[in-house]
Amino acid sequence: MKRILSGIQPTSKIHLGNYFGAIKQHIELQEQGECFYFVANYHALTSVNDPKTLRENTLDIALDYLALGLDPEKACLFRQSDVPEVTELTWLLSTVTGMGLLERAHSFKDKVAKGITPNVGLFTYPILMAADILIYQSDLVPVGSDQLQHIEMAQDIAGYFNNTYGYVFKRPEALLSPTPKVPGTDGQKMSKSYHNTIPVFAEDSALRKAVMSIVTDSLPLEAPKDPDCNTVYRLYELFASADEIAEMRNRFLSGGYGYGQAKRALLEKIDAYFAPARARRKELASNLDYVEQVLRQGAQKARHEAALTLKATRLACGLDT
Repeated sequence: MKRILSGIQPTSKIHLGNYFGAIKQHIELQEQGECFYFVANYHALTSVNDPKTLRENTLDIALDYLALGLDPEKACLFRQSDVPEVTELTWLLSTVTGMGLLERAHSFKDKVAKGITPNVGLFTYPILMAADILIYQSDLVPVGSDQLQHIEMAQDIAGYFNNTYGYVFKRPEALLSPTPKVPGTDGQKMSKSYHNTIPVFAEDSALRKAVMSIVTDSLPLEAPKDPDCNTVYRLYELFASADEIAEMRNRFLSGGYGYGQAKRALLEKIDAYFAPARARRKELASNLDYVEQVLRQGAQKARHEAALTLKATRLACGLDT
């Protein structure tokens, strides 16, 4: 059985891009392999410096996964920081990783280009990510195309270590998300960095405000419209049946169909799609002891696997006899 590993940073409320780009796939994969999913709170420290916010966001991500269908009997869910072995492995991997590899990281260069003052944690982020992947001897890492370079870097780092000390780490492979980039309310990729998200668990006026804020062009009601260039239509495709998608497409092309009508149709779809998960989340939020138990049991299993790999790594390096 393939071992599958992925994590999500607790930096903000999850949105449609997170769900369709990653979480939906994670939930489906729990039926196909041995899954380890973690809340990446070590990683979040590069941008979240308020301890109360970090704790709340970390718990929120656990609630989100459980509400959206993660089964603790089928997948291991845990906090990254509950497996301290990963930080020791990060140091060991850093001793065989060249500066040039880290300097080529797209995510680091992009943040610097946006004027973000980098810290050492942001620069060495790929090594911690490699440690996350390698410490569980992961076979597959589901990611979006924008994260593909980090998987390639983890492959390189595993190779550096194996070439230096002998074989310890298997080569992980990326499992690309089947969903293309989810557009945000402004037409760019949906991202908290662009402030263009539609939160998964928003409801009532908050959800309506997010959907109705989607940017559209100024074509008049009667004019035909190109659905493939329209954010409302592209989001509607994620929720609707084939017949419903064909119907909306025909309305766009025929003219006489306003963006307000399309947004209302999208709003209804989002609201109905996530209604069961919203209800489950409210139930879970009233029983946080259960959520904490899931995280602790997940960490116990994860630490067992991590300890086996770290022991082999220390032995290879000459730290253990």
